[in-house]
Amino acid sequence: MTCTHAIVRPPTANAGNGMTTSDLGPPDAERMLAQHREYVRILGSLGIEIIMLDADEHYPDACFVEDTAVVTPRAAVVTRPGAPSRRGEEDTVEPCLAAHRSVARIEAPGTVDGGDVLVMGGRVLIGLSERTNEEGAAQLSGIFETHGMQCTTLDAGDGLHLKSSINALGDYCLLVTPEFAELPELSTFERVVVPAGETYAGNSLWVNDHVLVPAGFPATRDLIERVGTKTIETDVSEFRKMDGGLTCLSIRL
Repeated sequence: MTCTHAIVRPPTANAGNGMTTSDLGPPDAERMLAQHREYVRILGSLGIEIIMLDADEHYPDACFVEDTAVVTPRAAVVTRPGAPSRRGEEDTVEPCLAAHRSVARIEAPGTVDGGDVLVMGGRVLIGLSERTNEEGAAQLSGIFETHGMQCTTLDAGDGLHLKSSINALGDYCLLVTPEFAELPELSTFERVVVPAGETYAGNSLWVNDHVLVPAGFPATRDLIERVGTKTIETDVSEFRKMDGGLTCLSIRL
């Protein structure tokens, strides 16, 4: 779909207190904020109106706003994040969504992180992970299937979220890390496989006929451009230190 709006939330000064499995050291707060401003600028340059939420130091992971909702052209779902420390972030997101879509919610004991859900046209891939459980996936599938969408549930693999490893390059083309290259559930899609040494670039963001690619992964950028898609490189090194990537930083509407 063509995105007209994006919900974003800037990182807080205490963003380094958030959850991470990375061994890359703590993020530089000033550099992190500058990288976020550039990310927002790029989205604006693609014709997207920015909805900027306030930073909230009660939630140091809240800049990864994508985890709080899943949006399709027909409906939006407010999630129930899998990490208890993040529950509550979604409360400020719901009113923004309600201005643009009908809204449903994931209910306990279901959990869903938006980073585990990839929407492509009428198809939805839902990853089961430490953050998204079977009950949450079933609730999400039920909601979207009432809107005529086809949902497929699969294991999220070794990444934190499904979109650590699988992302769209179009409605029928996927960017995948090597572990997903031959997955039967993806056999109906064209697949572009990220080189083994550049797996972080599997989290690239397709939006409005462009793909945002993290800086420092030239082989992946070249592969994406070979399929005829324009790329925009941007540095998200400080978000990587907190297990985050390009898709995590916005909810596209």
